[in-house]
Amino acid sequence: MDWVHTIHRGGWIEMAKYQIATIEGDGIGPEVCGATVHVLKEALGSGIMDFNQFPGGASHYVKSGFVLPEETFAACQHSHAMLHGAAGLPDVTYPDGTEVGNDLHLQLRFKLDLYANVRPIRLYQGDFSPLKNRQAGDIDYVIVRENTEGLYASRGAGVLLRGEVATDTLVVTRKGVERIAKFAFELSRKRSGAPSDHKRRMTVCDKANILRSYAFFRAICDEVAQSYPDVAIDYSYVDAMTVHLVKRPEFYDVIVAENMFGDIISDLGAATVGGMGIAPSGELGDHHGLFQGAHGSAPDIAGLNVASPLATILSGSFMLRWLGDRHQDQQLTEAAERIERAVELTLSQGKVIPRDLGGQASCTDVTQAICRNLD
Repeated sequence: MDWVHTIHRGGWIEMAKYQIATIEGDGIGPEVCGATVHVLKEALGSGIMDFNQFPGGASHYVKSGFVLPEETFAACQHSHAMLHGAAGLPDVTYPDGTEVGNDLHLQLRFKLDLYANVRPIRLYQGDFSPLKNRQAGDIDYVIVRENTEGLYASRGAGVLLRGEVATDTLVVTRKGVERIAKFAFELSRKRSGAPSDHKRRMTVCDKANILRSYAFFRAICDEVAQSYPDVAIDYSYVDAMTVHLVKRPEFYDVIVAENMFGDIISDLGAATVGGMGIAPSGELGDHHGLFQGAHGSAPDIAGLNVASPLATILSGSFMLRWLGDRHQDQQLTEAAERIERAVELTLSQGKVIPRDLGGQASCTDVTQAICRNLD
């Protein structure tokens, strides 16, 4: 075992191999984050990971005036990965009306250059899809959303003139598109292709027929594609994509999109496999990774033990895969596979189903069932 040693009160103590900065956040965040830590510990055993709790989010802002304290940012900067529950409270806003809680991961995104927002979309149980005649595995693709540019680069920097005119600017750079396109192509190489034909395919989602910024985005993706002859390149305008993800989701393998378009189609994709409560996500850069469920903080059900932990648990398994790949650590990859199989088995058994998927199981019930099914 590769141990990290540190001095504590004059003596040596042993720390686990991987340090995870854990921010529970707001609303249901502490519940789903706690459930995920429990599952990860069960899957890994002791001595592999330390989950170190740090404050942050809208609730912390109310108490301290800081959504992302310096201590928390420093921990995120120096940890192996970040695990986040959920952030945001609708009533806690900045003077411009934007929510404070979202600023937690937005600050981390830009300060740590987490340029790839990765949203896996997988159908674990056919009954959970609103689409007809779908079986588990029929929908299995990944949306790669450029995370630091696009329309959202204007957040906090747009123009509001005399209360009459508001503008935000869509920003697309060569560097930004090149690296997100390379990320998407590399991801397709690691996958088994689209469910319909098992073909590795990278689809560019844009509006290149109307706007120069998106035509530029597509042109750079075409340039990058020359280095990946083993991965087919495909195109879809974003309006058509909203139809394709409903009518023929099995065609897709990896989809790359500008920030706002990626945000929109990833929620649509989640709806086709059961909803936001089963949608994991990771925000990745060259050196850092932040993992959280794609859903919000749902303060109306906070503390009631009724929230589904599935999205955060699957984000935790995603974290293990990412760390396993970065550190060539097969035990992390195997633990991630066990967690994903346990989730699929739990849902297929039909006895412990969270409320957002039509069941009555509590957050605790779901967590315990997944732990039982790990073996």
